[in-house]
Amino acid sequence: MRQRALTKKASWAVIMTAALAVAGCGGGSGGAALDPEADLSQQTLTTSVWAGYYPEDLAEQFQGAVGTPLTITNHATNEEIMAKLTAGGDSGIDVAFVSGQFAQALNEAGLVEPINPDFVPNLANLYPEAQSLAYDKGNKFSVPYAWGTTGICYRSDLIAEPTSWNDILEPSAENKGKVTALATERWLMLPAQKALGFSANTTDEGEMEQVKQKLIAAKPNLLAYDDTTFYSRLVSGEANAVVAWDGWCNYGTAEDPNIKFTVPKEGSDLWADTMVILKTSKNKEAAHAFINYILDTNNHAWVAENILYKVPNKASMDKVKELVATFPNLGTQPAELLKGESLVDLGEAGPLYTRIATEVTSS
Repeated sequence: MRQRALTKKASWAVIMTAALAVAGCGGGSGGAALDPEADLSQQTLTTSVWAGYYPEDLAEQFQGAVGTPLTITNHATNEEIMAKLTAGGDSGIDVAFVSGQFAQALNEAGLVEPINPDFVPNLANLYPEAQSLAYDKGNKFSVPYAWGTTGICYRSDLIAEPTSWNDILEPSAENKGKVTALATERWLMLPAQKALGFSANTTDEGEMEQVKQKLIAAKPNLLAYDDTTFYSRLVSGEANAVVAWDGWCNYGTAEDPNIKFTVPKEGSDLWADTMVILKTSKNKEAAHAFINYILDTNNHAWVAENILYKVPNKASMDKVKELVATFPNLGTQPAELLKGESLVDLGEAGPLYTRIATEVTSS
């Protein structure tokens, strides 16, 4: 999940208040009528995506294949692109890459176009399980680009395989000061939520108070909160175990095969990064064609081959099976992934998470 490389924070309550105000000015739930005879060479397309999350020659390749000129802009975080999309008026973005819970929030604000499957035949390449994601069952307004889970990345030559989130929160004496946690709100909370038996989407203030207290108690045991260099700390031996997104753990494994990934017994999340079409887009046929292009077997396989993230595209994952020997978590099957809890938009509880994250990290 590329945006996780950088920490936040915009005020989510402010962003969504603005979004709802924009939605009240127009739009609606119905999709625009699409022209199957549209000349795509006469349309232009602008997409916003995380830097490094796509091939450098994507614009040239897409125009060569489809005929539509493509401009690519980059955003660093979900919050950055959401602020732009919810500011009012036409953002100039046709297709945006956002994580699943943010796609859900955009849809609830009336800002995204329904996906017309007739214009995206490569949806057939997706695993059936990709239509079961809680934030958008049936891929009605978003199409998943990459997906995965969160767990513990560890040095198998230095410690035994961790089995519980408490191995991070309450580490053994030998591991105190040699474990790291993630600082980004949802994933800061996740280990304590799961260790306590709570949902990763809980909005119960009593449960979240227990989460806060557990995280505050765990803080003295940590080496750091680290969203960007945790795998490098494993490579150097500074850390023995870190909370990590599965794809990012692979970056460490690429440098040291002793670095392995595991999901604790209490369970974890299921995150997804998605593509959405903005309702303000004047190039909706080309936008659908872009998503269809990404879902092509070879094009989507690029993500797994080069970013080392799993993609929800069966044909593409079948194409990169040889990578599983080096990066075992790329072989995680969809049914196993779906045992994780899909992250959804927190709605009005968003500020609760922001407040607790601030109280924990500044305590």
